[in-house]
Amino acid sequence: MEQIWQGILKALQLLVTGDPEVLQITLTTLRVSGTATLISLVLGVPAGTFLALKNFPGRKVVLSIVNSGMGLPPVVVGLWVTIFLWRSGPFGYFNILYTTTAIIIAQAIIAAPVVTGLTSAAIQQTDPKLRLQIRALGVTNLQYLWLLLKEVRFGLFAAIIAGFGAVVSEVGASMMVGGNIKDETRVLTTATVLEVSKGNFDVAIALSVILSLLAYGVTFWLTLLQQQQQGE
Repeated sequence: MEQIWQGILKALQLLVTGDPEVLQITLTTLRVSGTATLISLVLGVPAGTFLALKNFPGRKVVLSIVNSGMGLPPVVVGLWVTIFLWRSGPFGYFNILYTTTAIIIAQAIIAAPVVTGLTSAAIQQTDPKLRLQIRALGVTNLQYLWLLLKEVRFGLFAAIIAGFGAVVSEVGASMMVGGNIKDETRVLTTATVLEVSKGNFDVAIALSVILSLLAYGVTFWLTLLQQQQQGE
């Protein structure tokens, strides 16, 4: 119990003093996970909308794959991204392995099925009569999609929150494709693992507290936006 209190006090000390290394790691975490979540939205929302509205052969199979992808182990993603970005891999000539770009790619792959699956579920839950009413307004296809997405915006915010939560807390893929390089690819999760391996449990607890505060802060902000949109 004493060690836990030491870790909490250490976290407060690092936050109050504005430790440069911790600040840099925290900003890197926010930038990487935020960018990955944004990419997953760009990919996942259109894909989820398509799967919800279009009937085609094999649709149920695709939906089952997407839903399975929501529980895809991060280490599996990390392994395959590493293989593809390795020097002898298909995309090795980009030379981006062990960079934050590689981490963003891995995290976007992790978050995309989450956003796709939740978006598809949100749209499928809309009343078919509502869709007919929107169509009856004589809107274009783009206007129809925009109005439909506005109707399910509460669910879309839930998808954003879930996608961000999935990537900001993962460690396996980030460690494998980023290498946990100081001042470059080290994020809060990988830094915590490093400190545990060194036996610095007070620092590890401090970093875990900071990570929890960061995740809560972003989630709280998104929740406020979600509830504000619901009230409109």
